[in-house]
Amino acid sequence: VQLQASGGGLVQAGGSLRLSCAASGRTFSSYVMAWFRQAPGKEREFVAAISWSGGSTYYADSVKGRFTISRDNAKNTVYLQMNSLKPEDTDVYYCAADIKRVGVNWYEYDYWGQGTQVTVSS
Repeated sequence: VQLQASGGGLVQAGGSLRLSCAASGRTFSSYVMAWFRQAPGKEREFVAAISWSGGSTYYADSVKGRFTISRDNAKNTVYLQMNSLKPEDTDVYYCAADIKRVGVNWYEYDYWGQGTQVTVSS
């Protein structure tokens, strides 16, 4: 599967952004999808994940209550709605996919998008 992330940008603290990740292929609904983020010199960090059906979602404590992951299997797209953004949310955000169970570690995912920059100004 090939992934294309979009929707990043510059926003003021307290604002919102919605990231999208479009996937190629006819088996999108078979994949667990996730979002990670990474700052320069730091390890890629788990943000959120969603099961193949969308029935189960998982969040890092740092974003719980502010971010929402969702998917539209008919459109082969996963979303990350980010509200109440903080300067510490500034990172490059990556979408990821895997055919196995949901994981919170970057090395558990086989497929990655190219990343989209999110910058939150104070």
